[in-house]
Amino acid sequence: MKFRAPTAVLAAAATAIVLAGCGGGPSTSTSPTDGTGDAAEPTELVLGLVPSQDVDQLVLDAEDLGTMLSDELGIPVTAEVSSDYTALVTAMQAGQAQIGMFGPIALVQAADEAGAVPILQSVRYGSSTYVTQWFTADTDRFCLDDVVTDDEGYTFCNGTDQAESGPVGEEALEQITADETIAFVDEGSASGYYYPATQLQQVAGIDPLDLSNAFFAGGHPNAVLAVANGDATVGVSFNDARTEVVEENPTIGEDLTVFAWSTDIPNDGVAVSADLSEEWQQKISDAFLAIADTDEGVEVLQAVYNIDGLVAADLDALDAARQVEANFGGE
Repeated sequence: MKFRAPTAVLAAAATAIVLAGCGGGPSTSTSPTDGTGDAAEPTELVLGLVPSQDVDQLVLDAEDLGTMLSDELGIPVTAEVSSDYTALVTAMQAGQAQIGMFGPIALVQAADEAGAVPILQSVRYGSSTYVTQWFTADTDRFCLDDVVTDDEGYTFCNGTDQAESGPVGEEALEQITADETIAFVDEGSASGYYYPATQLQQVAGIDPLDLSNAFFAGGHPNAVLAVANGDATVGVSFNDARTEVVEENPTIGEDLTVFAWSTDIPNDGVAVSADLSEEWQQKISDAFLAIADTDEGVEVLQAVYNIDGLVAADLDALDAARQVEANFGGE
C-alpha cells in the first residue's frame, strides 16, 4: 500500500522553501553553467545543510566546514542552513545550492527530483548504516522484558542493548495504536519518519494516514525532548539521539528507554549538482575526503553531523531507500 504523510502532520511541518544564509542573507552564488548547457568553471559554490541540532550552533559549524572546502577547492564555498530537507532539495533543483548534505531519503529525492549526483556517504562507528530507534517513558507498556541500563546510564529493553543491526523489538510496536501520540522528526527524514512509518504499517498494520495524533517535532533532539516533556508517548530518532540533549537533561538516558529499532538504513551523504562537470564533482568528493582524513577535519564533520568518516556512495543501498520512499506520495 502506498500512503502520504497525514495531512495534519504535514501542515504542522510546512515551512517556507528558502535558504537562510549563514552570513545572514541569501546567497548570490554564480551558476556552474555557462548558459549553453555546458559545464563551466564555478567561481563560487553553496553548500546546503539541514538542522539536526541547535540551528545557531550548526550555522557556526557549517561555516567552518565551508571554509575548509574553500581551502581545498580554491574558490569560496558558502555554507547555508535550510529550513528542512524539502527546502534543500528545492534549492538544489533551483540551482541555489551546488552541494548538499542529505539524509538517505532526501538524498534519493535530490537525485530523482533535482538531478543531483550522490557522491559520498557518512561513516559512524565504523558503519555506513544506522537505524531508527523507538523510545518511550512508558516502559510498563512497551518493554516486553526487563529494562537494562548500560555503563553510561542509558536504558534499553527488548534486546536493543545488544543488537548490532535491525529490526529489533518489533513485537512491542504492536502496542502502538492509530491514535497514539508519536513524535516523528521531519517529513523528509529517513530515520525520523519514512522508515518508522513504513515499519508501523508492516508490523502493526497502521496506515500512517490514520495517525491522527502524530506530529513532526522538527529535529531529532526535539523528538527526544517531546517524549521527555510528556508531549508524546513514543518518539523516533537516529540512534542514539538521547546523547544530543544530555547537557540540558542529564537524566534523559534513564527517563527515556529505547524499546525497538527499524531495519538498517543507509547513512546520510553528500550530493552535488549535475550541472557541475564530472571534473568538479570529483574535486568536491576529493575535497571532502581530504577533510575527513585530518583530525581537524573530522572534528568539524563530527560537530556538523557526528560524522567519523566518508566513503563513496553505496548506490545499491540508496536503491533500497528509494523503495521505502516510493511508498510515500502515491495515490
